[in-house]
Amino acid sequence: MKKFTIFIPLILGGIVGFLLKDSYSFYETLILPPFAPPAWLFPIVWSILYLVMGISHYMIKKDNNNDLEVNTIYNTQLFINLMWPIIFFIFEQLLLSSIWIICLETVLLVLIYRYLKINKLAAYLQIPYLLWSSFATILNISIYILNL
Repeated sequence: MKKFTIFIPLILGGIVGFLLKDSYSFYETLILPPFAPPAWLFPIVWSILYLVMGISHYMIKKDNNNDLEVNTIYNTQLFINLMWPIIFFIFEQLLLSSIWIICLETVLLVLIYRYLKINKLAAYLQIPYLLWSSFATILNISIYILNL
């Protein structure tokens, strides 16, 4: 059952992706900064990140399954992560999504810090997620400012 942990973020991300399938056109209507990637790139990057996120959490559960606080932090960041594209793409709330993704960054930093105490490799596997989320934060805030 623990191995199923690997696929939970990927499955949930797939469900959110399905919900978003008709909403990516909103992104195309926005004034975008020059560094904005094409909309088709987001599902690819997030799928990879969700898989790595699941692998990392599996490693944590394997090493320290009973840490309720770490599991709560992980589940919180996953919830925040999965709600962000709904807020941005479906509800088209640029300011709220900017605030929301800053919350994601904060919880993710706490998660990485806690992972470091349990399994350094699991923590290091979160670095691409942190970098992409940081990029997404800058992108989201830039889009909000450009579309005021």
